[in-house]
Amino acid sequence: MNRTEQLLALLWEQAKRNPKLREKLLASKNAKDPMDDFCQSAKQAGYDISVGELFALGQESSDNQCKSTNGGNPSPYASFEDAYENFISSLE
Repeated sequence: MNRTEQLLALLWEQAKRNPKLREKLLASKNAKDPMDDFCQSAKQAGYDISVGELFALGQESSDNQCKSTNGGNPSPYASFEDAYENFISSLE
């Protein structure tokens, strides 16, 4: 588990115990820039996660899936795991 995954896991645990934090994180869905709002809320809670790290986490997952395909995946996936969306949906 990399640093960002560890921070997201810790943030998730704290949000499950803290209703105000949970609601603040969920409210990021309605922000003008949801991922930036999410990262700012995470930072205020003590978890320094950047938007770039969230994107990179999803991209890495997709890249690893392509590499694990027997013989390699000849064409990349149209999309990749969205760490932000997965986190938010797990809180709902």
